[in-house]
Amino acid sequence: MGLIASDNFKIVIGLGQTGLACARYLAKKGISFSVVDSRDEPPGADTLKSELPDVELRCGPFDADFLSSANELILSPGVAQSEPAIQTAIARGTALSGDIDLFCREIIAPIIAITGSNAKSTVTSLVGDMAKAAGLNVGVCGNIGTPVLDLLDEPEKDIYVMELSSFQLETTNDLRAEVATVLNVSPDHLDRYDGMQGYYQAKHRIFRGAKSVVVNRDDALTSPLMPKQVNTLAYHLGKPDFKLFGVLDEGDEQWLAVGFEKLIAVSDLKVRGSHNIANALAALALGQAAGLPIDAMVRALKDFTGLKHRCQWVADKFGVSYFNDSKGTNVGATVAALNGLGETLKGDEKIILIAGGVGKGAEFSELALPLQRYGRHLVYIGEDGSRLADESGDIDKKMASSMQDAVSQATKHAAPGDIVLLSPACASFDMFSGFPARGDAFIEAVESL
Repeated sequence: MGLIASDNFKIVIGLGQTGLACARYLAKKGISFSVVDSRDEPPGADTLKSELPDVELRCGPFDADFLSSANELILSPGVAQSEPAIQTAIARGTALSGDIDLFCREIIAPIIAITGSNAKSTVTSLVGDMAKAAGLNVGVCGNIGTPVLDLLDEPEKDIYVMELSSFQLETTNDLRAEVATVLNVSPDHLDRYDGMQGYYQAKHRIFRGAKSVVVNRDDALTSPLMPKQVNTLAYHLGKPDFKLFGVLDEGDEQWLAVGFEKLIAVSDLKVRGSHNIANALAALALGQAAGLPIDAMVRALKDFTGLKHRCQWVADKFGVSYFNDSKGTNVGATVAALNGLGETLKGDEKIILIAGGVGKGAEFSELALPLQRYGRHLVYIGEDGSRLADESGDIDKKMASSMQDAVSQATKHAAPGDIVLLSPACASFDMFSGFPARGDAFIEAVESL
């Protein structure tokens, strides 16, 4: 399919996993389209040629005139819409959307939509577990698990629980979620956005058309400007109240609660740290807004052990606990992990942090306070490791040449009762294929001790 003068000609921009899913979807719908990618040999090109041999693929610099010939551009999340050719096409009247919009045009089941700088995968998985415990046929999708368009090959679910990145939300116009939330906002992807304002605005697109919203009272940047008639629930780590989920102190026990109703004891959770308490409260609020029964949500919470690479307990060795938070790819995530695990320490126990990688333009000064409070030593790695170390305040620190070396150094500095935490505050692509490979390397190094 080449250049077609048509009122319904679309161009898919970016041929990754999402681009392929969009191409398959458009082909099944019988819609005329082409695919473009700025790379000379994009991943998925052979698959596209094999599955859809009649579809034109144009590689190399984007052509503004060609993009303008489409009535709609379907943009993959990895491609910034600030590309000049894309902006020219938009200025000439070409619509811009993404795979989430295509998906929402096809389904009628309700959506629970979740974004945030940190913890969105954990909360999405937990809410999915809650829906399953309630007996619903649930699709957990988006930035986690199955690409949304692939779910259209299956019978429609009772409900969809969708994790959305800021990149996906940039091109999401028609989400209309049953309930939506921004869990938190901290600096991330500043190599893509023109400052925090652009990043914040992308996140808040999740609230467009939402019937209910959930707000994190501990983070003012999560509160949307919504009409008063939109149902709003909230959570925080303080005392609960009407339509406010929180933590109730009763003797020596803490409870997750809403209003005066105790829901589950903190000691019954298998995950540790205040950040995981916040995640549990967020999931409870989202589930209640979506109409899930409390007993099913509590059952799911009791069984939830956390996600791999997200403050995942790995092992206890020599009296030291090892935690894998390789998914901590920005400063906010690492601060949350330090504070969350730090609050569980007793006496002279401390954290030895392994951090570093590709900093994505972020500043690391926010690490200084939690490291001063909870840290014993910093082992830094990767491309921006030295800068991270320089900006992380007055703490003992040393560079490591590999993950094996980092774990070895961290273990030497750890005392019984301490925690060795991999939470890099950086992307991984300087040393690893992605954060899962980085986390697996950490786990392998720990297991070999």
